[in-house]
Amino acid sequence: MKVKVRAILFKRYNGYKPFMFNVTVDACRFLKNTKSNPAALYFFEFLKPYSNMNHTCPFDHDLIVEKLEVGFVNHQATKVLPFPEGDYQLETHWIAYDIDRAVVKVYGTLS
Repeated sequence: MKVKVRAILFKRYNGYKPFMFNVTVDACRFLKNTKSNPAALYFFEFLKPYSNMNHTCPFDHDLIVEKLEVGFVNHQATKVLPFPEGDYQLETHWIAYDIDRAVVKVYGTLS
């Protein structure tokens, strides 16, 4: 299966500008060895407790992330890897066979 995830972090200055990373990961390869990419592992740890992405490829079902707790996100974004205060956008592209299947944009403020 040919699945990739692209993640881009933006910080708001005068509009949202790229901030820190723009990374694309081969999802199947990463799930076989999550220690292969520390940046991807950091964000996978955000989703893992709240998703059904708990096995390697193939995925023959919907991927679900639900009930992601604000306190958990706050801890990850301020204690594990401290981010400066401000407004952020995390944009993810879920790509299968080189076609964007979904683009998800999540906005938040650290204060």
